[in-house]
Amino acid sequence: MTGQGMQGAGYCERLSGTFWAEPLNAVSNAAFLLAALAAFLLLRRHGRRDWPAESLTALVAIIGVGSFLFHTMPQRWTLLADVVPIQLFALCYFGLALNRFIGLSPLLAAIGALLFLAACFGLASSLAPLLPVGMRGSAGYAGFLLGLAGVALAARRSGDAATGGRIAFAGLVFALSLSFRSLDSVLCGAVPFGLHWGWHLLNGLLLYLLLRAAITHDPPAVSRNWPT
Repeated sequence: MTGQGMQGAGYCERLSGTFWAEPLNAVSNAAFLLAALAAFLLLRRHGRRDWPAESLTALVAIIGVGSFLFHTMPQRWTLLADVVPIQLFALCYFGLALNRFIGLSPLLAAIGALLFLAACFGLASSLAPLLPVGMRGSAGYAGFLLGLAGVALAARRSGDAATGGRIAFAGLVFALSLSFRSLDSVLCGAVPFGLHWGWHLLNGLLLYLLLRAAITHDPPAVSRNWPT
């Protein structure tokens, strides 16, 4: 996001530089905290240590805090607090999925996750110039959508239809979420308070679905490669 976006042009709801200039965008970040809480309770019910899922659960809570800071105090450091945890979650979850759902070794899963992140940046750079100005910020997430589709397909092909179905459903939620984000500025005239809050609410659901898929996955697939 450019400096202009941080001054308030980035989201339809923000019309000034005051703390509560984006009330819906700010408050809707509670969805991430609720997702983290629900995943934490799910971990407790399972009664076993799962440090990859536990770490990702904590990261979801950090995403909520970082996004709240950015939507109330749009500055460069709060932009980093918003963006970095999201990128880190995507990187780590994709690596976990390659290991836990597909069965790759930790080393190959880590390499695959790094290649995935590089491909996401490359796709974003190629796609952004083709989109209207107000939608270019969503180009960076196109790779994540394709990644979810790939994981769902790979899981099904490996015989894990249940996980494939869960990840596919999460992908559909993300597609709808990305639509809210992309249309925020495009429909600003028709929806003065914007649509970015929908991105937060649906992403809270998305992250919970992804965490649930990881937490409830067959334990032998976890113990095969990851210490628990």
